[in-house]
Amino acid sequence: MRLNIRLLAAVKQNFFITTPIFYVNAAPHIGHLYTALVADAVQRFEKLVHPDINVVFTTGTDEHGTKIQQAAAKANLPLPEYCTKISQEYKDLFKEYNIGYTDFVRTTEERHKTAVRHFWNKLKEDDYIYKASYAGWYSVNDEAFVPDTHVKDQNRDGEMVKVSLESGHTVEWTEETNYMFRLSAFKTHLQRWLKSDGLITPHKFQKQLQDMVAGDAYLPDISVSRPSSRVHWAIRVPDDDTQSIYVWLDALVNYLTAGGYPRPPAPLHPPDLHVLGKDILKFHGIYWPAFLMAIKWHPPRAILCHGHWTVDGAKMSKSLHNVVSPRDSEVGSEGLRYFLLSEHTLHSDANYSTTKLINTVNASLADTLGNLVSRCSGPALNPRGELPPPPPAPPAPARPLIDAVTALPEKCHHFYSNYQFYKAVDSVIEVLHMANLYFEEQKPWELRKRIECQKDLDDILHITMETLRVCGIILQPIIPELSAKLLDKLSVPKDERTWEHCEKMSWLETGAIREMRHIQSGKFVLFQRVYTDKDKKTAKEKKANV
Repeated sequence: MRLNIRLLAAVKQNFFITTPIFYVNAAPHIGHLYTALVADAVQRFEKLVHPDINVVFTTGTDEHGTKIQQAAAKANLPLPEYCTKISQEYKDLFKEYNIGYTDFVRTTEERHKTAVRHFWNKLKEDDYIYKASYAGWYSVNDEAFVPDTHVKDQNRDGEMVKVSLESGHTVEWTEETNYMFRLSAFKTHLQRWLKSDGLITPHKFQKQLQDMVAGDAYLPDISVSRPSSRVHWAIRVPDDDTQSIYVWLDALVNYLTAGGYPRPPAPLHPPDLHVLGKDILKFHGIYWPAFLMAIKWHPPRAILCHGHWTVDGAKMSKSLHNVVSPRDSEVGSEGLRYFLLSEHTLHSDANYSTTKLINTVNASLADTLGNLVSRCSGPALNPRGELPPPPPAPPAPARPLIDAVTALPEKCHHFYSNYQFYKAVDSVIEVLHMANLYFEEQKPWELRKRIECQKDLDDILHITMETLRVCGIILQPIIPELSAKLLDKLSVPKDERTWEHCEKMSWLETGAIREMRHIQSGKFVLFQRVYTDKDKKTAKEKKANV
């Protein structure tokens, strides 16, 4: 019997999952999309396993700060217009890639500003915010002060400069009067919280945070405001117009905004899962829980952190002109969804290349999956357009495949529950390879020629299509549109596409499907093979030489 490691979700009425809100200093790239895809895949799996659960999935855009001021000026647009433009690009992107969020928070919205001001006042009332002179190394790019221990000298173009160890961005010495948050008061609380098993996945990121607050490690108070003369595009500190609220405090409160804050803690809080990239782990794993502890609210239940995407082995950078936009991808939205979710392992950076992208989707979606669907449902072998009834007993040649399909739901449930999407996909593709091999070895095209072999042909078609049905249900968190297209082709009712239905194979006694049914008629191509310019050139040359 499968043990559901997400027992909490089984009894909860709500599942609250978030992405970070994305900074609008530039258009979205595949790194931003990947974060949203991970969260989307998680929430789709939750709904597959628990169809009655209320999933709340929030995302949005972070629209305040120095870098936004600079980006708007460079674009020669008024700040509100610039923010709306980039925020809309994120909404359009998420629509294109079928990101099923339920709320989109913009930090320039009045509901959010109200939440931030109330949150600030609560921290100040409880004496966790105080005003003081502050001096330190400041990174304009990161919009954060960097401790002395995290700064190093680096030679850039023959000049020695100070840079942040974490981001590599230059820092400059800054002295100013700011409001400070008493982060140091929460060191013991954070140590205790960070001891929770499975709090942060992958575990190596939890270890990084534990090291930040371990033993004698100094956890300084942090600046949570900036002079409004320098950062004017921001939410002003209540009752002090000379100061602007620090963009990260502002941004993190979005998770409360989505829950209706400043109302008392709703059933949504605390978030079940924050999904984010490793570059903002400290803000979510140190600052955010401390802020919540300060107002006596629970910190998040779990954080899922992932590595970055490189391009052809190099870090994405505007200066290298290698930033990959996901809009209008050559492999389509489902193809890119499949590639990003099946290639990244979370704990390390993943590499993007156009060649690998095209080869991967062609091999998996067009050849392995799509070709098998077409062969068993096409008129050459299945002119009646039927899913024949299951064989009374599994034929001997089909037993290895049947055993693999039977074990697949439990295996993939484990991988999905642990956010190992690539392993779930690999497991499905492995079974589909077995199904293709079984189909090929049984030579159904020869059986089709002999009327006395119709029963054997029906058995092959049924076992193959039942394999496809199970795989189609399991792949829904990864490629929802293609999965729906496949299940529609097989005439699988829409109310029979939850996780429990992939566990009920026709060859098992419980939930067996005994009757014959018709499948969707008409020409069918699940995923159109993608041809590169090189492919087209080669084909043209061959044609010319004929």
